[in-house]
Amino acid sequence: MKFEQICVIGLGYIGLPTAAVFASHGKQVIGVDINQHAVDTINRGEIHIFEPNLREVVSDVVNANLLTAITTPVSADAFLITVPTPFKNNGSSIPEPDLKFIKAAVRSIAPVLKKGDLIVLESTSPVGTTEKLSEWLSTLRSDLVFPHESNENSDINVAYCPERVLPGRILEELITNDRVIGGLTNACARRASELYKTFVKGDCIITNARTAEMTKLTENACRDVQIAFANELSVICDAIDIDVWELIQLSNRHPRINILQPGPGVGGHCIAVDPWFIVSKTPEEANLIHAARKINDAKPYWVIKKINDKIAEYLKDHPQKSTSDLKIVCYGLAFKPDIDDLRESPAMFITRKLAQDYLGSILAVEPNIQKLNKEEAFDLISAAEASQVADIAVMLVDHSEFKSMNKPTTNYVVDVKGMW
Repeated sequence: MKFEQICVIGLGYIGLPTAAVFASHGKQVIGVDINQHAVDTINRGEIHIFEPNLREVVSDVVNANLLTAITTPVSADAFLITVPTPFKNNGSSIPEPDLKFIKAAVRSIAPVLKKGDLIVLESTSPVGTTEKLSEWLSTLRSDLVFPHESNENSDINVAYCPERVLPGRILEELITNDRVIGGLTNACARRASELYKTFVKGDCIITNARTAEMTKLTENACRDVQIAFANELSVICDAIDIDVWELIQLSNRHPRINILQPGPGVGGHCIAVDPWFIVSKTPEEANLIHAARKINDAKPYWVIKKINDKIAEYLKDHPQKSTSDLKIVCYGLAFKPDIDDLRESPAMFITRKLAQDYLGSILAVEPNIQKLNKEEAFDLISAAEASQVADIAVMLVDHSEFKSMNKPTTNYVVDVKGMW
């Protein structure tokens, strides 16, 4: 059975590029999102997120009537679920994954399922979620047989295939990267592999759903541990008056050493989130992963302390001034360079916290964002203006635009990216 029509549930940073790539390869794609603004924007051939070259692709496939956005799923041959998986706000020291958006997606597609359909979960999920998805659907559609009920004769194929792309290079990496495809049965995995081979030039590697789920979590937990080492190293070096950037450069000259660069913390909806899915599932076993999460979550508070120390130094040197007279400029708000994504961004967290503590004194430079939400307690300014007004300059994100910029004229600088 060919995949004539594909339905993508969730049109965010992963769902929209995925829908656009399928459409650009000749598939009829229906994109579904509960955000009416996103739906209307896409149907005009425009985009509501920033990703290089995505606007052009979306415009082309919308104008060719290959991509349409709606708010409620319709019948299709394959359904891809690309919705968020946040934490439950339960106050626990170990956050618990919240699957409410996946459950909502399941409820939305259940009425339009038919025999032979394929469902692929792409959302980063705790181990066992794909099995739960199949079970949830079976309670909603008792007239169909799902793979957890029958390994041989299921009416619906269910698989897990995590995205593993880098923001800023999503369109390229969707096509060139290998895909790990975990089916609830081998038949489910083969069917999903057939779907992704529509455009994937990398290998489509088949495994079971649990292993595929754990693969995505493992990849991001590994990165988190490596970043935690660099971040902890930066704190140690600051305490003993060593330039961490020089130290890492020298250490990396060893042929088997590759230390990452420290920063203000860890952000994004993957590395800052996924390791908790492992820790919450196996809290007694995931000691190193848990420790790395705590180190990286603590780094923004360390940066804030460094900024407060610099403010105190400035006020000591300028006794005629008070905190209300200060202009503190934060360079960068996104969670990584050259994107507009603020999800779990430590730079955004730091800037917001400073804005609460120093009301009216905080300004930000973020070249990838045109305007802020009205509830933010700080303003955006240009880099040129910032160089003129900054009493204290704080480098948080090493955007390309900042690399060609002169060091601020102020002597009161906190640079957590080693650019100045």
